[in-house]
Amino acid sequence: MEPQTAGSTRSPSPSPSPAAPGPLASFVRFVVCGGGVGVLSSLAVPLVAMTVPWAVANAVITVVSTLLCTELHALFTFGTGRRAGLRRHLQSSGSAVAAYAVTSVAMFLLHTVQSAPTMLTEQAVYLTASALAGTGRFLVLRLFVFTTTRKPHPAMRPTALPRPQLSRPAVSTAC
Repeated sequence: MEPQTAGSTRSPSPSPSPAAPGPLASFVRFVVCGGGVGVLSSLAVPLVAMTVPWAVANAVITVVSTLLCTELHALFTFGTGRRAGLRRHLQSSGSAVAAYAVTSVAMFLLHTVQSAPTMLTEQAVYLTASALAGTGRFLVLRLFVFTTTRKPHPAMRPTALPRPQLSRPAVSTAC
């Protein structure tokens, strides 16, 4: 048994993480978390833009909101029971960049097809692309980033080979 030093405590064995919510509950949580942070971000960008250029404010708020959303998705949306690590943050940011690319391409294509679309048309295209990108992002996060169904790789163990069975006369003749 290990001696305990002053101020150290033995940590209890980790409790099992709560059961992950189902797909529908996860999607609702994803929309609430992502949408809530999105609304707060849209309010924060103009405030920050009063002190720095708008592009810088947008970039800073985008990074902060992506980090916040990844933590919320790890803890609440997908119920992993622990905070997101660096790997999950990187994967989540990759899916956010892909979603940004989808909405940007949609707007580019709209302006290529229509030289002066109405604001209503722009909003319809942007929101549709955003909804599709968000649904794709949800699927990527649920199936690959925050999945709980992956089986760990089996540890590499040496394979035990059977010992050869040699008869006494075969050994004595060889020696």
